[in-house]
Amino acid sequence: MVDIETYAQQLAALRETIAKAADALNLPQMQEELDELKEEMNAPEFWTALERSTAVTRRVRHIEGRIDHVTRLNARCDDVEAMLSLLAEEPDPDIARECVSELAALRADADALELETLMRGEYDDCDCVLSLHAGAGGTEAQDWTQMLHRMYTRYCERMGFKVAVLDLLDGDEAGVKSVTFQVEGDNAYGYLRSERGVHRLVRISPFDSNARRHTSFASMDVAPILPEDDKFEVNMEEVRIDTYRAGGAGGQHVNRTDSAVRMTHIPTGTVAQCQNERSQVQNREVCLRLLKSRLMELKMREKEEQMSDIKGEMKKIEWGSQIRSYVFQPYTMVKDHRTGFESGNVDDVMDGSLSGFITAFLKMQ
Repeated sequence: MVDIETYAQQLAALRETIAKAADALNLPQMQEELDELKEEMNAPEFWTALERSTAVTRRVRHIEGRIDHVTRLNARCDDVEAMLSLLAEEPDPDIARECVSELAALRADADALELETLMRGEYDDCDCVLSLHAGAGGTEAQDWTQMLHRMYTRYCERMGFKVAVLDLLDGDEAGVKSVTFQVEGDNAYGYLRSERGVHRLVRISPFDSNARRHTSFASMDVAPILPEDDKFEVNMEEVRIDTYRAGGAGGQHVNRTDSAVRMTHIPTGTVAQCQNERSQVQNREVCLRLLKSRLMELKMREKEEQMSDIKGEMKKIEWGSQIRSYVFQPYTMVKDHRTGFESGNVDDVMDGSLSGFITAFLKMQ
């Protein structure tokens, strides 16, 4: 027997969730902004200012995406309501199964919309740069860093984000010592900023012939990629620029010239480097963008805590400073120490299932 009343209650709860999320997004105000931006785009001289046109186009796409998301969810709720009406007139197992399936899908999408309402930071809708660094643990830590890189790559694939490696330093025997990669997608920084900190691994090391349990650490740093029209500038007199030969497999050009670029902001010690592009000019442009992003992130965090605390947090990649622990033996558990959220399915987490951890952090904030 089809329990139409239960389905109707679930649908009503979903409509309420969607309505609250729409109110939090302030759709009327977003529509007004969209109309103004589209009017600006119709101006004859609009495309002559590349930086402004790029920023406006990005913002229009972002607003349209959120409005369309709400519109589509409401339309799907209407479809489920129509199916319930059909079931009330004449029970049909196929329609009932379709109704249950759509309600489950709607619940997941409504939760995603609710999460979007938590993206209220100034740069949450920006792309971002992620940097992983191996900490205490030697080869084991370098292997752990590579595992984390794979995990975040898988998460980005699930989210539909585009990932590009900008710089990578191989480990001595296995894994990687550090890797920097760019993530492009809607609210990429808003989602991934929660991952900044130290990640701890506990497992029986495959590099230990005695099969002993080891603890390893790796740190993650996350910085937003500033919009082209952002006014944040870097005093280049305070930046030291070094060039060197790029590592990796190479080719006809790579490894034969000093194409890789490293920039160091002397007052803060902030470093950015890039060796992914084929020419030094291209690497220099990307490197400067990374440096600006990291300095902006540092400036944002200065408002919350002292500079010395920030540097201490990022440098101390060892016991007691982790934000999350990944335990492979003697039991399986991934636990976030900030929110208390945990998962017993380590394999699923390492395959990119991070939404629960990220959602818990955003709701906590």
